[in-house]
Parts: sequence; structure tokens; C-alpha cells
Amino acid sequence: MQIDVRIDGAGDGPDEEQDAVHVARAFERAYQQAYLRFHRRDGKRSELSGASRAVLTHLAHTGPLTVGEMAQHLDRAQSVVSDIVTQLAGKGLLARERDPANGRRTLVWLTDDGLALLDRDREVLSVDLLARAVARMTPQDRAALVRGVRALVAADDDAGPSTDENPTRRRPT
Repeated sequence: MQIDVRIDGAGDGPDEEQDAVHVARAFERAYQQAYLRFHRRDGKRSELSGASRAVLTHLAHTGPLTVGEMAQHLDRAQSVVSDIVTQLAGKGLLARERDPANGRRTLVWLTDDGLALLDRDREVLSVDLLARAVARMTPQDRAALVRGVRALVAADDDAGPSTDENPTRRRPT
């Protein structure tokens, strides 16, 4: 299926806003097709409960913490967080280690398997499906693809906080 993404002359005419809308619509149509072709279909969310994902993600952002610190940060009972940590440690995703600064404290941290699982869990698109398609692209098109998407995200970052129709859009963490 060919996607209509003709944007020749965009940005060259007198009506820059109209050109931006034209490009935005072309990108939106192309993105729909890309998402439908390349999104993950492996039930990635089935590996982790929301509570387990929250603990892993929080640790990835903060670094090693005690169970009590995590409970406070996550606004959960310490016993609940302790149970989650025990479950994740049993799966080899978390490890307990003595705090080198204070041997009486036990810190919890992600194992290599935990970090890898969290990375896979964050993936929206199938790297395998994308790699198969990207392998058939020229090096110039590969570079242009990544450069273009990065430029789009950077342009939005430069725009500051959103006040448009989607004020709660999520930024990557």
C-alpha cells in the first residue's frame, strides 16, 4: 500500500501555516500506516503488572533505594512494596544489596535482566519488524528517517509546554 505523503513545496509558499498543516496531515497518515505495520504484537504488557512496572520504572529513574523509600515515593504501604520486591527478586529482576555507605541498610536495585525487561516493556514498535524494513532502505534514507523524527521531537521540545488540544501529552521519561 502506497501512502500519499507528497509535501513538495512545503514551507516554500506564502502560507507557511497551511504548509505546516499539509505536512502534519501527511505525517499523520504515514504514522498510522507505520504503527499498524510495526507495533508490537507480542503481548508485551502481560509480563508485568502495573505495580511491578511502577517499582521497576521508579528504580530505573532514582537508582537503588530501600523498600521504605520506595513505599514512600510510590505512596504505598511498605508491606505491599516489600511483597512486590520479593516477587520481582524471585524472578531475577531485582537484587537486594547492602548499602556501602551504611551497612545496616539494604538497597534494592535492578538486575541486568530487570533492566532488559524494562527496556523491552517500553518498546512500542517491534525492533525486529522495523529492522527488516530498514535493511531494505538506503543508508541515506535510514539517516533521513531518524533525523526527521528527531527534528520533529526537537521542534516540539522547543515549543515549550502544550496549551493546545492535548495539554496532557506525555513526554518520555
